[in-house]
Amino acid sequence: MPVASQIVHAAGSYRLNADLFEKSFAGLTPEEWQTRPSESVNPMIWIAGHIIWARANVLGLLGSSWSRPWLPLFARGAKLAAPGEYPSPEEMVLAWKEVTMSLNAALEDASPEALSAPGPERIPNFDGKLSGVVSFLALHESYHVGQAAYLRRWLGHGQVAG
Repeated sequence: MPVASQIVHAAGSYRLNADLFEKSFAGLTPEEWQTRPSESVNPMIWIAGHIIWARANVLGLLGSSWSRPWLPLFARGAKLAAPGEYPSPEEMVLAWKEVTMSLNAALEDASPEALSAPGPERIPNFDGKLSGVVSFLALHESYHVGQAAYLRRWLGHGQVAG
């Protein structure tokens, strides 16, 4: 089923982000998942968890459900926890793949009528509708995918694009 026209560009961003983000964490050691350039920068584990958390929220907005007990560790504004409190990199990669599959299906299933409903006021959006929230959250994700790509390079690994 084709993606509704209101979110076709957002769906494209989510697909591209998925590819770039997987390249960002590919081949990292468990220690690198926890490494930070400074005390004011999040490690890859937090960036990954936050993107997964955000995708789970998009799923909720689209009427689907996907969750893990550790998602609150990565909510907007969550402070860094001790490294041992986070899921393993392997668990994060598995969660990433699962939430991505679920999101792709939900984006394809989203009806134009549902996307035209008013968006929640607590989340910025581009058009006052659910479609605008989905699009804003794709932009939000792109911001964090860029952080992950930069962090990968800082850790001494190759680029993710180009």
